[in-house]
Amino acid sequence: MARLVTHGSFVWDEEKEAYNKQVHKIGFAEASQAFFDPNRVIAVDEAHSKIEERSFCIGKVGNRIATVRFTYRGSKIRIIGAGFWRKGRKFYEKKKKQN
Repeated sequence: MARLVTHGSFVWDEEKEAYNKQVHKIGFAEASQAFFDPNRVIAVDEAHSKIEERSFCIGKVGNRIATVRFTYRGSKIRIIGAGFWRKGRKFYEKKKKQN
């Protein structure tokens, strides 16, 4: 059974976070900082929204741009995955220039 971790308004699977840290070098508590970036971009994750709606939050974490895949579970934001991907950074920078 997956162990869920709650961090403020966020929740995630502990094993999924450990895997994410190993592969993408970012934990979910750190990734949650992207949601507090005033210039963050929220976009629907159409490729993974078949059963439930999933989204991306692209925002600053420290001095880098993180892409965080998430869904809403009740009043919590369930973080599914995160990473520092070029595609997300480019999308963020493009949207920032438009505003």
